[in-house]
Amino acid sequence: MRPIGIDLFAGAGGMSLGFEQAGFDVAAAVEIDPVHCAVHKFNFPRTAVVPRSVERLTGREIRIAAGIGNQPVDCVFGGAPCQGFSLIGHRVFDDPRNSLVLDFVRIVAELDARTFVFENVKGLTVGGHKRFLHELVTAFDARGYEVRLPWRVLNAANFGTPQSRERLILFGAKKGTSLPDYPAAITTPPGRRGGAGLPTGPSCADALDDLPDAETFATLLHGDAVVTDRYGPPSHYAAEMRCRGNEAWHYGLPRLWNPSILTSSARTDHTEISRRRFAETASGEVEPISRLFKLPADGVSNTLRAGTDGSRGAFTSPRPIHYRHPRCVTVREMARLHGFPDWFRFNVTKWHGARQIGNAVPPPLARAIAAEVLSALGIAPSRRAAAVPLGDPALLGMDVSTAAAHFGIAPPKTGRDRKSGAKKRKQADIEAEMMMRVAHG
Repeated sequence: MRPIGIDLFAGAGGMSLGFEQAGFDVAAAVEIDPVHCAVHKFNFPRTAVVPRSVERLTGREIRIAAGIGNQPVDCVFGGAPCQGFSLIGHRVFDDPRNSLVLDFVRIVAELDARTFVFENVKGLTVGGHKRFLHELVTAFDARGYEVRLPWRVLNAANFGTPQSRERLILFGAKKGTSLPDYPAAITTPPGRRGGAGLPTGPSCADALDDLPDAETFATLLHGDAVVTDRYGPPSHYAAEMRCRGNEAWHYGLPRLWNPSILTSSARTDHTEISRRRFAETASGEVEPISRLFKLPADGVSNTLRAGTDGSRGAFTSPRPIHYRHPRCVTVREMARLHGFPDWFRFNVTKWHGARQIGNAVPPPLARAIAAEVLSALGIAPSRRAAAVPLGDPALLGMDVSTAAAHFGIAPPKTGRDRKSGAKKRKQADIEAEMMMRVAHG
């Protein structure tokens, strides 16, 4: 039997995927945003999605939803919303959203989890925020859990991801249980000197060069998927993203998918003025008007951001500029830079899709973290050979209202999704027809 993991604040499932690839069965994913819940349900059809806030949610309710009875929970993992800690914008120590962190502590204890992994922004380790972190360690101690100290910040670029993205990671275990240790770096970002003999990690070009240019497909102005045979020869990293070979799945469950469909690739209709500015911007520099970063072909991406939610105006995630094409990268290209394989899907809109990636922990980093948890628990990872189908493509076209209705919950208040859902429903119909055409030749 594979070890059991529970994902809190699951989002679209970056941590879920990394833990699954390391050898966990993710029994339940708790997430308040119904659009994220829909995408998680599509990609992880065997995981119970709990579409609720962690506030007033009990460990018993999670066990019932997951159908695990009294089986031991080997790890609870996730990161509470980090707006109160972030280095971006105001750093308000008493931000009420920070109270969700204490719900994380409570649920870990109620599930009697053997271990936990708490992730958050690097800003939590800076200045007065460290006081909150010390209080968090004390809260875990009061619940019978020891925390690995000193805490560390890990960069996804040191774990085979073509993106510089730093996250605070806290490991914890029940007192008397072995504490996981921090994983050692396995790659050096391209262009960096040193690295203690480590291999050079993938670059932006390694991640994106084999993908067809979305702007050569007119249909991607009205949808996010197209059948194509225009893929180029892949790098080692790109071949893994395309799931070429059994090893590309790691210890995760293989998915039944069609690799000839380029997905999550809706085009952005840039003005010619914007395109000219993008073309004139040097790689690795920031375009002065839009403030967008231009990817270096032989380097790594900057940290991909999530943008803002609907309650604060729903500003789109600042997608970087492609190193070759005078345009912003697509959601699929963002996913490649984040370590999401090509079978993994996101909401069909650019705004939701980019937000789901920008909020996620890169799966390669999560996989390295999860492997250390298994090592501490003395569990050898095992594979499952049988492939599983993905979920209903209609889940990917849901806006907040339709997703909330699907899960039987009240929709959160947002201004972004008041548009008609007709376009998204049409996209789901188009994709279903496309899949049938491919299946029947």
